[in-house]
Amino acid sequence: MAVIFQLMEGTKRFNQLQQIIPNITRRMLTLQLRELEADGLISRKVYQQVPPKVEYSLTELGLTLQPIIIALKTWGEVHAPHYREATIVNDIQN
Repeated sequence: MAVIFQLMEGTKRFNQLQQIIPNITRRMLTLQLRELEADGLISRKVYQQVPPKVEYSLTELGLTLQPIIIALKTWGEVHAPHYREATIVNDIQN
């Protein structure tokens, strides 16, 4: 979901994605990008140059996820305080 969310803002290169998605390893990002591409949600464009340049963007199918991703983000922002409070109470009790 993090990759799709970032690509909603526009085309990104691998290193850009790695910088803006916290705590993701190169391997995990590579696996996620391959899976999303195989599912037809993102496209990968390779430029024949040295050094190689690869860009990722959402496909038309991937763009259909945009309202769902935004709804989940909004839900998280609304309900995050509840979960923070529950975590604090749980930490105090333990």
